[in-house]
Amino acid sequence: MTNDHNPIKNLQDFIDKADNMKKQEKMDLSSDQDLSIAIMNLVGIEEHLFFSGAKTGKNEYYDLINEVREMRKDLLKKIIKEYEGEVWCISKHLLAASYRLMEVGTKQLSRGQKEEAYEMFNKAYELYSLFWGLNMKIIVPGDVKKIDEEAINKHDTEKKGFAGKLGDLVRKAINCCIE
Repeated sequence: MTNDHNPIKNLQDFIDKADNMKKQEKMDLSSDQDLSIAIMNLVGIEEHLFFSGAKTGKNEYYDLINEVREMRKDLLKKIIKEYEGEVWCISKHLLAASYRLMEVGTKQLSRGQKEEAYEMFNKAYELYSLFWGLNMKIIVPGDVKKIDEEAINKHDTEKKGFAGKLGDLVRKAINCCIE
């Protein structure tokens, strides 16, 4: 990964880019973050409608899937304005997987299995961060390469891995408490 394409070479560049997008009204990150959570829940509703239809044998559940899917697509267009290749589907699946991992983590937490829960929560946030990195064009998929197990380039001394560092950047740039 060259320094020109290293998405996390400079935290301030990332934050400046996010702030600039806010000023140009390209992205309201606080609202878009809320919207992304709503989209996750719509994906969950689609899944529940499918399983309810399968378990009950009632096609009415299947019929509702399309209405929810159309709403999810319309809302996803508000966040993902430009994309190439499979980025649209990748984005949907990143949100869906993040949602499911949060659900698994919550269940583990309620069972008192805190370490497993924390692992699921961390994985969920890594996927969620990848979603934002991809859609804010912070990461370019072809530029993501591993040097060793956890380093993102040969100058990486923290060795948190790409997703871990991207999560740190997203955490700092997208502050939902600032209106």
